[in-house]
Amino acid sequence: MRTKLSQFGFELPKKLIAQDPAANRDDSRLMVIYKDTGKIEHKVFKDIINYFDDGDTMVFNNTKVFPARLYGKKEKTGAKIEVFLLRELNRDARLWDVLVDPARKIRVGNKLYFSDDNDNDILVAEVVDNTTSRGRTIRFLYDGPEEEFQKDLGTLGNTPLPKYIVRPPKDSDRERYQTVYAKEIGAVAAPTAGLHFSKELLKRLEIKGLEFAEITLHIGLGTFRTIDVEDLSKHKMDAEYFRITQAAVEVVNRAKERKSRICSVGTTSMRAVESAVSAERMLKAAEGWTNKFIYPPYDFSIADAMVTNFHLPKSSLLIMVCAFGGYDLVMEAYETAIKEEYSFFSYGDAMLIL
Repeated sequence: MRTKLSQFGFELPKKLIAQDPAANRDDSRLMVIYKDTGKIEHKVFKDIINYFDDGDTMVFNNTKVFPARLYGKKEKTGAKIEVFLLRELNRDARLWDVLVDPARKIRVGNKLYFSDDNDNDILVAEVVDNTTSRGRTIRFLYDGPEEEFQKDLGTLGNTPLPKYIVRPPKDSDRERYQTVYAKEIGAVAAPTAGLHFSKELLKRLEIKGLEFAEITLHIGLGTFRTIDVEDLSKHKMDAEYFRITQAAVEVVNRAKERKSRICSVGTTSMRAVESAVSAERMLKAAEGWTNKFIYPPYDFSIADAMVTNFHLPKSSLLIMVCAFGGYDLVMEAYETAIKEEYSFFSYGDAMLIL
């Protein structure tokens, strides 16, 4: 039987879409679900420490979100333009893939100006290619050193909060829409399961004897793209860059060999490790692009536990979680989450699947 998109729909009250994070990262709510018994528990996120023991391993995605949303104006007309930086194509040439809104007003050859709060033009970009109906390739016209360019980009850019967070960005979002262990710049969305870990909680886990493996997967907008086919075997994911180092491999495979628990923190960590499995079903070092789409039924090779947020209906993220936790149990858990008024999406609450 084919796995169908319509199986993953549900009605979500808008009031459950979190607009702000919890006051403290590890004070979010935590739903714990057990694959073997179907039991569901309600906890606070910092209680996660009670579910792991000495030698267990957590896999974290250490990607770092950059301030990808820029607001500028078009030359001559001064029309306001929103530019969303998707990925850097060529650092030397300062070429970027971007989305522009409204797209109909932008043509090849147009110049775009980005100004500071005092209306001083800081960056200028030229449109060099029309790639899709909304997408463009732009070149920043900048003669200074790379460090200065990145600094200006960071100053002008806004935290790329998802559109379902309808309030304006706050200064605090720069820190809160980022994990405390973020290192590798390149994501346009945060690996949200990791947002619940505070530095204090990580230290407590470390003292308890847990080991950490850091991998990198730069999250693009493709992760959140609407699936438009009913037969999930026909869905194609956008490719995302990932890297798994030999150091991470050694931590994970040691845990596998001693049969300790391995917990993937987030769907992106899970996608990355499942994109680098050896013939012996061990993790292997890898770097490149993955378009792996995980949907039921799927045989997972690396992690046997998972931390994840509550996701959009019919999203690739929810579908992966159902593949890992079991369709019936996960959909029951989502019904319970709605009934118990858990917060959903990026700034929302978390689920631990054991």
